Amino acid sequence: MSFDVDRVRADFPALQQGVAFFDGPGGTQVPRQVAEAVATTMTSGISNRGSVTAAQRRADAVTLGARAAVADLLGCDPGGVVFTRSATQATYDVSRALAKEWGPGDEVVVTRLDHDSNIRPWVQAAERAGATVRWVGFDQRTGELGVEEIRAALSERTRLVAVTAASNVLGTRPDVTALAEAVHEFGALLYVDGVHLAPHAPVDVAELGADFFACSPYKFFGPHHGLVVAAPGLWERLRPDKLVPSSDAVPERFELGTLPYELLAGTTAAIDFMAGLAPGDTPEGDRRARLLASMGAVEEHEGRVFERLLDGLRGIDAITLHGDPTRRTPTVFFSVAGRSGHEVQTHLAALGVNAPASHFYAIEASRWLGLGDDGAVRAGLAPYTNDDDVDRLLTGVAELAR
Repeated sequence: MSFDVDRVRADFPALQQGVAFFDGPGGTQVPRQVAEAVATTMTSGISNRGSVTAAQRRADAVTLGARAAVADLLGCDPGGVVFTRSATQATYDVSRALAKEWGPGDEVVVTRLDHDSNIRPWVQAAERAGATVRWVGFDQRTGELGVEEIRAALSERTRLVAVTAASNVLGTRPDVTALAEAVHEFGALLYVDGVHLAPHAPVDVAELGADFFACSPYKFFGPHHGLVVAAPGLWERLRPDKLVPSSDAVPERFELGTLPYELLAGTTAAIDFMAGLAPGDTPEGDRRARLLASMGAVEEHEGRVFERLLDGLRGIDAITLHGDPTRRTPTVFFSVAGRSGHEVQTHLAALGVNAPASHFYAIEASRWLGLGDDGAVRAGLAPYTNDDDVDRLLTGVAELAR
């Protein structure tokens, strides 16, 4: 299946500004189809969900349609899709619900590779419950997180392990399936932060072995909100704090207040857009199959362009690349000798290249790497990134490195 990056880029109005966007890990640009879906929903005549009026039925259809779209994207049960304001909120909500069952002697495992949104909610919930937190580091040279390191932290008292499916700064993709097997041997739950994986690769939550999988539509062309999925039966076990009159059904019991229907419509449009990134022979009605095929083509495209970026950066003596994981998303974290991250970001921005510098909320990873709270420059690819974007970034960095 071929990937036509020029055809893809034509659907993104922001790309007409002439900017090379390498800040996709913080949020991708939005195709016109998503913006149109949001606007259409907001002006369509809509109300709270119900079955009496057309406005009620429209809200219900938008919600169920979004659950079905997410299920196709992640290979999960639509009845287990919970929408939230952000992935961070999703993790806080789940951590509070799970921690009601924890107490002294129980243990929670977190890693220093993760975004803080998959660390701090668990640390804080464990502290409130009197449970113990076990920390797992990663190889500071390669950026790899090993299964054995996680296994060494497990015990019969482990209640939950929180791990990223892909590091948002190093791109590292741990072997989540093997981790899940180890975690489940001890009867614990696995909470996976999939925010940085979902935009770059086909995802099958069951195949990964994740009990919970969180992600953010705005990282894959959609609006700003979050979601977390789990098997409906697992959701049934949890009793979140909620209002008395709000539904006690799953998944609604976890969605506090009225959902942002326009954002859900935008999410469905974003997933439909992803399914069409690499048109092929897959039947139009089989969105899951189209998504798997398109995301496979995205991996191949991004992999080729990313190698161009890595080769170029490695050829500049003044650059230090942080981490060198074997399996990764197209994301690189780097420093330029004698230049602060802010200097690099500012210089590139003046050239129309957006590559920000920070710890990007992966503050434990930044500190573990010896970069402190300043972090480094991050360049992350998206399906719309092309060779010209990469060459412009490399030219700008080389100017600073002289």
